[in-house]
Parts: sequence; C-alpha cells; structure tokens
Amino acid sequence: MIKDVIIHYMKPCNPLTRVPPTIRPSVPALYAPTPQAAKRFIEYFAAHIRNLNTRRAYFRAVLDFSSWCEAQGLTDIIDIEPLHVAAYIELLGARLSKPTVKQALAAMRMLFDWLVVGGVITANPAAPVRGPKHTVRKGKTPVLTQEEARALLDSIDASTPIGLRDRALIATMIYTFGRVGAVISMRVEDFYSQGRRSWLRLHEKGGKRHEMPCSHVLDRILEAYLSTATPGDRKSFLFRSVRGRSGKLTTKPMAQADVYRMVRRRALAAGIRTRIGNHTFRATGITQYLRNGGRRELAQQMAAHESPRTTALYDRRDDEVAVSEVERIVL
Repeated sequence: MIKDVIIHYMKPCNPLTRVPPTIRPSVPALYAPTPQAAKRFIEYFAAHIRNLNTRRAYFRAVLDFSSWCEAQGLTDIIDIEPLHVAAYIELLGARLSKPTVKQALAAMRMLFDWLVVGGVITANPAAPVRGPKHTVRKGKTPVLTQEEARALLDSIDASTPIGLRDRALIATMIYTFGRVGAVISMRVEDFYSQGRRSWLRLHEKGGKRHEMPCSHVLDRILEAYLSTATPGDRKSFLFRSVRGRSGKLTTKPMAQADVYRMVRRRALAAGIRTRIGNHTFRATGITQYLRNGGRRELAQQMAAHESPRTTALYDRRDDEVAVSEVERIVL
C-alpha cells in the first residue's frame, strides 16, 4: 500500500496545467476527512521523510493506528484525543517490544505535528503521551569471530562472477564498517585511487558522503571482482543483482533482501551456526578493529556515527570475557 499511495499517487504535476494529481481514496479515512487532509498526509511521507526505511516503518505504524481507531468507531482525525493514543500505546506495549512501541509513537507524533502545521488539526494528540522507557547499553547484532569471518570469505567460490561479487560485498561491509544500504548503492566510480591507495565512497544516511581508505585485503578482493564482473561504465552499480538462474549480473543494484538471503546462504555453506544478518559485518568490523588496538573515537569516525554511544553498542569485546569467565563455574 505504501508504494501505491506514496510512489504511484504522488506523480509530478502536469507541466501544462500545473494541476496536482488527484488524491485517491486509498488514504485511510481517518487521515482523509477532507481532500486537503489527504494531500497533507501523502506529502508527509513523500516530501518530509526522505529515508526509505523510515518511511516504510512509519507508514506501517500510522496505518495500524488508523485500523485500530476505525475498530473503536473513530473515523475522523479531529476526534482523536491523547487518551486514545495512550490506550493504543498501552495495547502495543503488551505484545510488541519497547523499541517498536517507541517507534510507533514517534511516527504518530511526527505525522500529527505535520498535520497541525498544515492546519488539518489544531493540536497534536500524541504530544503529551509518554512512551515506554528503554535503555540500550549493548547491541544485539550477532558478531562473527575473526576465525568465522575469515572462514566465511575463504569458503566463497571466487571462480564465478557471483562468487566474486558476494565475497567483495561481504568484505566491503567488514572493512569499511559500511551499512548495507550504503554499500549496495555504491557505483563503480565510488571505488577510486588517491595517494597510491584505493578508496571507497559511501553514501550514508541523511545524505552524508563518507570516504574510507581500503585495506590491502579489501583492495585485492575488489580488484579481482572489478576485473571480471563489472562493466566499463563507471556510473553502473558496483554490486548488481543476478538475472534468474542464469548466473549473469544485471544492471540493477542488489536489494537489501537479496543481500540477506545471500548472507544466510553463504553462512550456512561455511558452517556458521550463528544467525547472522546484513548488519553483522558492520559490528564484526568495528569489534575486530577495537580488539586489535584501534581507538573508539577513530572507530566512530570510520563508522560515520554521530555519537560515541552508538559506536559503543558495536563494541562486543566483552562477549569473550563473559564466555571465558563462565567456565570458572565448576561444581
């Protein structure tokens, strides 16, 4: 539905008539008491939220809230009060995790703020509602050991274009601390030489451009991939999808879901039982860097984190200490 409402229905204005596209009835009735309200609702997601993942999550959250309101007989947004929002958040807290509940409340607050500014409603009913307290001191992302990471890379068959691509993609996420979204959006021109060293240019969240020098290991892996599997066009995507079972790479970039399936398949083939995901390699790279004497403030800079507390969540060196210490419990 998000694709239909936001992408399909928010087509550019007609350059001749300058008339905006008609607002379709796919907008939930709660947010569309008037055409102006419906338009404002769509503009919030199409123009105000630029990150696609955030847009998708917030859209789902406000749709779930509208479904709940309709079940309670609330069909007009002007009838929503803080008590209704509080009751809904209380209901979510009984079956969802605290971060998910906080995200849903944030989605509603931001949407209602946007509607207040647009004159659709006079006050934000979610503003006085408090979400659950949630403090995170340690990340939950699974991390590979040095031996597991090396075994994973070595297990990939580098005699095929797909194998070269998969090995280069995983190595890039490890050695650059890059998010999967930033890595798969890179183009060939984002791998370049400067000062006798190869560099990678990653386009991170918030439009930030982040540049990282390549280690000699990553440089060798990328050069092997580029020499056989990448077209000459510097504007083409660096990590491209595969056309069916043909084994041939297309011109389209890989999706995050494609990367996840590839990672799970490669981990299983390498004998890794840990249920890893795309974010595992970012955490693995940071942890191994710190374990080998790296400084946390530099890790923050290399990972393009705004806060050192975020970097600390990826520092999993204490995991090994805990594992070794429990062996002292002898009966």
